[in-house]
Amino acid sequence: MLAPPPDPAQRARLAEIRDNLIARVAEAETEGWLGEAEGLQVSLAGAEEKLRQLDRGHGQHTVVGLGIPTTHGDR
Repeated sequence: MLAPPPDPAQRARLAEIRDNLIARVAEAETEGWLGEAEGLQVSLAGAEEKLRQLDRGHGQHTVVGLGIPTTHGDR
């Protein structure tokens, strides 16, 4: 099952979460908590992907040209 696209109104909160995760990864690496750093990296990748989705306009409707239907007369 696919997760719903992120809410554009939550972009600032997602950026805050990403920034916090970056700081926590750095702290975990400094302290030698490699397992913790790895887990935080997974969360960081998820937050960054959600931000990329928002930046790409994921979930917005786009217009697709389908052309004009034509008929082929009797042959």
